[in-house]
Amino acid sequence: MTKISIIGLGWIGLPLAKLLQKEGHAVIGSTTSSEKLVRLKEEGVNAIQFELAPFPQGRAFQELFTCEILVINIPPRSRSVSGDFYLEQIKFLRSMIDQSAIKKVIFVSSTGVYPKENREEAYTEIEAIDKTNSGNLTIYKSELLVSENRNFELTIVRFGGLIGDDRIPGKYVAGKENIPGHTRVNFIYRTDAGKMLAWIIEKNLWNETYNGVAPIHSLRKDVYGKNAHELGLEPPKSYQNSSDSKDRLISGDKIRTTGFEFDFPNPLDFPYSLET
Repeated sequence: MTKISIIGLGWIGLPLAKLLQKEGHAVIGSTTSSEKLVRLKEEGVNAIQFELAPFPQGRAFQELFTCEILVINIPPRSRSVSGDFYLEQIKFLRSMIDQSAIKKVIFVSSTGVYPKENREEAYTEIEAIDKTNSGNLTIYKSELLVSENRNFELTIVRFGGLIGDDRIPGKYVAGKENIPGHTRVNFIYRTDAGKMLAWIIEKNLWNETYNGVAPIHSLRKDVYGKNAHELGLEPPKSYQNSSDSKDRLISGDKIRTTGFEFDFPNPLDFPYSLET
């Protein structure tokens, strides 16, 4: 039994916690909400209220850093706070890791770190990324903050679009006009994301970088159309004219070479629900 802490019991963190508990690990996680803390404990998930504001605050949150493995799952909220705020959060986290006995860390990142340029070949984990070509400097800098000059093992997981359940692509474009529909998606289903993180822990896949992207890259218009048909959503009123331009594809093949299998390799098969 391994003691594992999850910073961020959110959309992926909570299913991951339940999966790791089922596998026999001692799991503790964090939430910023006192109301959610009560619900988590009712669901049998050991949780502590902990917030990075950007400095750490909460009650008895030091227990989160007494684990062997730490999963950092707090994506930047770029729509509501600045990238600088997120980087300060990561700096505080890194400081607490350095002062702890934590041996292994998974840092949940994003494929947004790759260049925005569309091209023939898919982006892979060996892509040379720096501040001049990264598609998201905040994500790029956060990976550096976690990885540089460390004394712990680290694996970075770059997820594509986290989709499924109540996150419905067709819902966001319902009734809209001039929607881009002829590009291909880089999606991963919610439970596959959690399953992938658990797989990395189980197989000791440390000091690596993995993309979390389903192997089939469906056309956006096909995803939107299927959502509309199955869920009764209004389809987009119109799409942009198709072009011969290349896609910005992200390869998720590397994790599959370790034996990992996606339960939902095709975004057209992702389960959805309008219930929240």
